[in-house]
Amino acid sequence: MVKLCRVRRFGVGGFVEAARARVRRAGAAVEAAREAGDAYALAVAADELEDALRLARENGVDMEGERS
Repeated sequence: MVKLCRVRRFGVGGFVEAARARVRRAGAAVEAAREAGDAYALAVAADELEDALRLARENGVDMEGERS
């Protein structure tokens, strides 16, 4: 007997919201690192923000107004 497990699936809206949330978190991390004067944390956070924005852009997620 084969048991099937339930897989949580994100619809398009779920992906869009997750992508936007990732960009917001990364942007907040950049600001926090900048305010703390932590160059290493700033570099890591900036890389994460760049990656999050790239992923959003490549998947057609409109990020207008999502970051300051």
